[in-house]
Amino acid sequence: MARKSPYNPATRREPRVPKPLDPARMEEMALAYVARFATSAGKLGDYLRRKLRERGWEGESGPDIPALVARFVEIGYVDDATFARAKAQGLLRRGYGSRRIDQALGAAGIAEPLREESRGNEAERRRAALVMARKRRFGPFGLAATTDRALREKQVAAMLRAGHPLDHARAVVNADSELVLEEWVDEATD
Repeated sequence: MARKSPYNPATRREPRVPKPLDPARMEEMALAYVARFATSAGKLGDYLRRKLRERGWEGESGPDIPALVARFVEIGYVDDATFARAKAQGLLRRGYGSRRIDQALGAAGIAEPLREESRGNEAERRRAALVMARKRRFGPFGLAATTDRALREKQVAAMLRAGHPLDHARAVVNADSELVLEEWVDEATD
């Protein structure tokens, strides 16, 4: 026996059209966004511009998004330096290299001097390469020490895509043992 479909086109609702933004609504949206997400000034500005395109503007003068973002920075709701450090450290802990960190921070609108500060020191970058090798079972972390050149080159390519420099990728993939890699990381700490 066939079931009757609960869908009835006669009772279908029209989609709700959101109200256009005014200065108060825009500030409420910005406040809700920074309360919910760790963000940079660039990302907050992009969010507000996107919402403005979606909903339109209802006010005498045009919206002053840069002034609103600057006020949030001044108050301390948005801090690019803290955001950059947190984002970079999170990516380093997950095994990404400095180039990938630079891309992520650039996409978030972080200025070059802050990106430079946040990339981490040489020991942190080497540690990130080691983390990635462990996670992906590259080099000495694989099931068996590989002498397959093609496989090693694929592993190097994967590390390059993750943002690691070529010398780090080759050092990790061609290492003889985990102990050698640990010593390689410790060299940069000294």
